[in-house]
Amino acid sequence: MLPAIVIEKLPRLIRAIRHLAETATPDEAMGLADELAGITAMVAEKFTNDRTAEGIQRAQLLTVGGMSLGLEYLLEEETDDEVGDKAAAGILISEGAELVFQQGFRLIRELAALPEDSLVGEYDTDPVYAQRRLKELFVDICTADPGETWSGYERYQGQLKQRQGVQAIVRAAQWLRRHHYEGPVKDPDLNAEGVIALAIVFGIEGGGRIVARTGQKEFERFVKAVRKNKPDFDTGWVQLLENIPAPHHAIIAERIALYRNSDIIRDIGGSTPLKQLFVELENFAGSEIDAEYP
Repeated sequence: MLPAIVIEKLPRLIRAIRHLAETATPDEAMGLADELAGITAMVAEKFTNDRTAEGIQRAQLLTVGGMSLGLEYLLEEETDDEVGDKAAAGILISEGAELVFQQGFRLIRELAALPEDSLVGEYDTDPVYAQRRLKELFVDICTADPGETWSGYERYQGQLKQRQGVQAIVRAAQWLRRHHYEGPVKDPDLNAEGVIALAIVFGIEGGGRIVARTGQKEFERFVKAVRKNKPDFDTGWVQLLENIPAPHHAIIAERIALYRNSDIIRDIGGSTPLKQLFVELENFAGSEIDAEYP
């Protein structure tokens, strides 16, 4: 069996610097070196211990990664060949190192602002936590050894896609909460998947009513009504979607397809005891179910 072929992919900044002799005058190259030194000093001050050799070294790695991230984004077209490296060198000279680094850091800042999980709590908007999360993400993606292969841009793209998907789920749940039939649900903690599950479960009753929060009494009323009236579940889901804005349709439709053959949907129309059904609902919705006390 032949060994796997490992393709070296150094950080884009390093590959671009190799072409500076072809694209930059000596003064431009010196100016770029000064800019990079200044950026490294700034990174050391804000993100590492700038009073130690180790801190300066870590700052250099972060500068290489932050610059490379900015260059990859500014290149627009996906190209890893020599043409792309020359184009990156041209960007460094024409736009300046500071602009390139700020672009890379902006990508990290915007990524850090996106939800990582569909369970959202008050701490997610806490400024101290947000700053810590930004720093951790910057270090994770932008640490780039000049002499080793770096996959930071690909990891950034993967995280961006994943977080944008989570954001779509959170926004759909937030819309459902604002349009809850009894009035907006204003709980700061959000189980986005739980909210969507509730809306879909209650959607089978028909009428298009938006349910984003429930309690045991309302659930019992709902189950009894479904068993008595035997509504067409698909018709109920169509009516639900008709009352939801188009930007959220894809998320709700995906979850309908997911829950269509679930135990709880089947059991609601059957003879499963209400107590057992409520336990199943708790597994779906969790904290989105109000506690009710006698």
